[in-house]
Amino acid sequence: MAEFDYKKELAKVPHEPGVYRYFDASGEVIYVGKAKDLKNRVSSYFVKSNQHDRKTQRLVSQIRKIEFTIVHTEFDALLLENQLIKRFQPRYNILLRDDKTYPFICVTNERFPRILTTRRIDRKMGTFYGPYAQLRPMYALLEMFSQLFTLRTCNLNLSPENVEAKKFKVCLEYHIGNCKGPCEGLISEEEYLKDIDQVHSILKGNVSPAQSYFKERMVEAASQLAFEQAQHYKEKLHVLQNFQSKSTVVNPKILDADVFTIASDESAAYINFMKVVNGTITQTNTVEVKKKLDEPDADLLTMLVVEFRTMYGSEAKEIITNIPLDADLKAEITVPQIGDKKKLLDMSLKNVLYFRRERAERAAAEATGNASRKDRVLIRLKQDLQLKTVPHRIECFDNSNIQGTNPVSAMVCFIDGKPSPKNYRHFSIKTVIGPNDFASMHEVVTRRYTRVLDEQAGLPDLIVIDGGKGQLSAACEALKELDLYGKVPIIGIAKRLEEIYFPEDSLPLYIDKKSESLKLIQRIRDEAHRFAITYHRDKRSRNSLISELENIEGIGKKTAAKLLKVFKGVKKIREAPIEDVATVVGNDKAQKIKEYFTTIDQ
Repeated sequence: MAEFDYKKELAKVPHEPGVYRYFDASGEVIYVGKAKDLKNRVSSYFVKSNQHDRKTQRLVSQIRKIEFTIVHTEFDALLLENQLIKRFQPRYNILLRDDKTYPFICVTNERFPRILTTRRIDRKMGTFYGPYAQLRPMYALLEMFSQLFTLRTCNLNLSPENVEAKKFKVCLEYHIGNCKGPCEGLISEEEYLKDIDQVHSILKGNVSPAQSYFKERMVEAASQLAFEQAQHYKEKLHVLQNFQSKSTVVNPKILDADVFTIASDESAAYINFMKVVNGTITQTNTVEVKKKLDEPDADLLTMLVVEFRTMYGSEAKEIITNIPLDADLKAEITVPQIGDKKKLLDMSLKNVLYFRRERAERAAAEATGNASRKDRVLIRLKQDLQLKTVPHRIECFDNSNIQGTNPVSAMVCFIDGKPSPKNYRHFSIKTVIGPNDFASMHEVVTRRYTRVLDEQAGLPDLIVIDGGKGQLSAACEALKELDLYGKVPIIGIAKRLEEIYFPEDSLPLYIDKKSESLKLIQRIRDEAHRFAITYHRDKRSRNSLISELENIEGIGKKTAAKLLKVFKGVKKIREAPIEDVATVVGNDKAQKIKEYFTTIDQ
């Protein structure tokens, strides 16, 4: 330290809260830190240097200059530290991923605002919401907005002068009902902004104002006997309620809170963030930060709290964490031990522990890299779902009852990660009346594995249920009745956030969206859905053909089905010689069938 008189530098540092910066011989900022007491904190690097780990000793040996900035409060120090780390990117600080890599939803501040997605933040453009670390929730919101509101998508300059001068003409979006034509002044700005106000409320996580808005309009339309318009608003209410029901609801009593959990090892820390608004999780993000100086968990989490709350524009008055934080974060810090907040904390911790395990396993897989892709994906799936064996045979179930008619289910089978069509099965629902996914799932799982047991065929290594907790519970009940529960692993995959549910576990697992194992589960689920939809369409078509044949005197469902099985269609029955038809149904019925088609052809 002969080149650097640290005692002289320390004499200048005051006992005040602030941020300090260390420079090396080239004048580059190599570390930025914050402190409640600058003098005590900076002095600790030099006075107790022999007690530091090797990385910190290396940092101290390179310091040639110290600068500091005094601030009013510890919270101001946290904010300034965060800004300076982003600006200088010092080599000894942990570097957080730039939030510009994530997309935002922007509601523009122009006349007749638009809704855009962007990765570039320019506050002059409008109000930004996000970022969205996962794209599916963002697109779910955009899809809902398109169903609820008729907002413009063009980028025309709709100034009062341009509209009055009739510079623009309505486009196709107006004619198909997706826009109300503000370019021609067909809707007032005041009326248009009412919809925009509801968009802002929903993006802030509050669906209630929009529900009240559409309910009032529905009642008003009904009172004026405009029942078609009232039905229109009722459908929009249903869209909102459907969206809300798919959100991960925690507890309405919790209201607004930010949840942070951390788990770490020697080289890195893993932090999960959940933003709770009105009892519903509206944002979630998990990150990994590489340690540079063996930073304590409390210091790392404090930094990430500031980062995420700034990034997501959170002003929640409560922060729920799994470790105590001795910092002024402008919110009440809670470390719950029991109750609903503890359940919420456990959900966050479950995801961060999974994220850490997934990262470790990915590193191990990359290190070996010898297994084939097929084996690698199945091994990864075994690890992700904590299965006892590699799932070579996977069977997946899905229901289909479009518009509540002809309910059917389908089962697809994948062997070694590839579809095995010869093992696919479809089921016509026999014991359930009307659209009831839970009861239908119970029936088909019971029928499938009753037959497997009777025929002593091999059981699958994994059962996948297309649906959330309800469908999974119904399938589990069926397995219990067959004494198979616990003997065959079973999971459910919900569609909106692609979360994985396990039996008797209310907390879902969110697998990395880029994970090969999740992509395999999605592929199997999509194939089951395709197979179910195809069978459903075939059944509807077949039923309509049978219904047509039943119009003929003396022809019932069994006879109609028998004819269709032989001739494959009504047209071929119509064109077939009477002798061929008679061989299937007899001369009398064949004569009636020919007379029927001769009559309707005239």
